[in-house]
Order: sequence, then structure tokens, then C-alpha cells
Amino acid sequence: MRRHHQRLLAAAVGKAKKTSLLGVFANFALAVVKLVAGWAGHSFALVADGVDSLADVWGSLVVYFGLRLAAKAPDARHPYGHGKAEPLAAATVAVSLVISAVAIILGSIHRIRTPHPPPASYTLSILAGTFLIKELLFRYIRRIGRSIESLAVRSDAWRHRSDAVVSAFAFVGISIALLGGPRWVSADPWAAVAAAAVISLHGFMQIRPAILELADMAPQPSMEARVRKLASGLPGVIGLDKCHVRKVGLSFYCDLQVIVKGDMTVREGHRIAHEVEDEILRKVPQIVEVLVHVEPEEELSRSPSATRSWPRVAAQKR
Repeated sequence: MRRHHQRLLAAAVGKAKKTSLLGVFANFALAVVKLVAGWAGHSFALVADGVDSLADVWGSLVVYFGLRLAAKAPDARHPYGHGKAEPLAAATVAVSLVISAVAIILGSIHRIRTPHPPPASYTLSILAGTFLIKELLFRYIRRIGRSIESLAVRSDAWRHRSDAVVSAFAFVGISIALLGGPRWVSADPWAAVAAAAVISLHGFMQIRPAILELADMAPQPSMEARVRKLASGLPGVIGLDKCHVRKVGLSFYCDLQVIVKGDMTVREGHRIAHEVEDEILRKVPQIVEVLVHVEPEEELSRSPSATRSWPRVAAQKR
């Protein structure tokens, strides 16, 4: 079962690393095109878009190496593995979004105050193509991130969406500058300011879940409900007390208290604990480790959180 989980984890990490490398190459190519075209075409919005794409290259590399570290097996210094590297990578990418947004705003303010020629019309076609590419990348990478439950990959996807947003704002700003004439030249850098505000919002939205995961926030209630259902359905388990599930990188860890008959031998209780562990690991492949604590049936009356498996108790009495 652990080998099965390792295979699933390796497959998930493989998908995640492929999306990260795809982002690295796509962002680098787009950054070069946008920086050159923006500089030659007098469009600061396009230059800001290119800077954002260049930052995306770094962000994708952070995700790539963060996932490689998170997938490493536990060792003597890290007995619980290296899974925390995954939300750390996500937090780093989110912070970089905010930093790049601040840099774009500062550059745009300087551009607004400084006289400059209107942008070239050919920059619009570059922005339209960039928007299409980045939106497709966002949808693809977000789908992969959701399928493997990777916060870092989802954060990387939002970097692509932020780039698409910058391109959309830049397209509008350059269009206004071209149609409005010299009086509307500043629409180009103002568009970059608006885009940066959206980027910073995305960054703050991605920081929160990364911090919560680092703080061992519980996953969706559906996973705990599934674990409880599997454990309570096994012979010998007459109730459940605490059930805690936490996410570490791409894996989940579970701590569970099962209640058995008080006159049961240590050997029988040990056997039931192993059956509970094996059942959960077999039916919920995302969970890599289950710690089962056995409690006597007296806990049903002592603990307010304990729940009894009534049908099973009735069957045992008969």
C-alpha cells in the first residue's frame, strides 16, 4: 500500500514538474518578445507585461524545485518527509506576485510623469496572442493542480492568469492611447497600474491558503467523513473518538482514535488497529500514514466527541 502511494505521489510530482517546466519555457519566450516589442514600440504596459512574464520564469522554477524537494523520502532529520516545501514554494510564488505588482506600479507612476511617445500599433497583436496563450496555460495548469491537490501548482497557474490580466489591461490601455491621440498617451501606463492592482490581489489570495497549510489546517471535511466511515465499518470497532487529517505537501496524514470493547486483549486491539490502518491506506490513496490509538468502550461516555456504531453494537449483542 505504501508502494502504491509512492507510485501515485511520483506520478503527481511528475505531472507537476512538467507543468512547471512548460511554464518556464513559455514565460521566457513570451518575456523576450514582450520586452523587445514594448521597448521598441514605446509601450510601458507591454514592458510591464514582459517583466511579469520574466518573474513567472522564476516562480515556475521555485515550484519545480519545491516539488522536487517535497517528493523526497523521509530521512533521519526529516522523519515526516519534506512535504512542507510544497506550501513554502506556493507562498514564495504568491509573495513574488505582490512584489512584481509593486514594481510595475512604481514604474508606471514614473512613466505617467515623464513625457513619452505613443505606443506602436503592432503591440496590440502581441498582447492578444499573449492573452490567449497565458489563459490556456492557466486553465491547463490549474486543472493539473486540482487533480493532484497541489497548492504550489495552483499558485503557479494563477501567475499565468495574472499575466493574462496584465495583457488584457495593456491591450485596453494601448487601444485608448492610439485612438485618443496625444492627450491619451498616459492611458498605457495607467493600464499597467490597474493590472498591477489585480496581480497584487491574486498574490494575497494565494498567500492565505499557503500559510494555512503550513499551519496544518484540516483538509475538506469530506476526507475526514470518508475516513470515519471506513474505520467504523470494520469488525471490532464499536465507536470513534478523535479523527484528525492534515495535509503535508501532496500527501495526507491521519490520527484516529477507535473505541473497542473494554475486555479485549492487547493482541486483539493491536490487530484491529492494523486493520483500520490498512483499510484507510487501501481505500484513500492520498493518505500516506495512519496513526491509530485504541480506546476502551468507557470512552463513549467520557468523551463528548466519541460516536458509537449503533448497528454493529446491536448485531454483536444478538
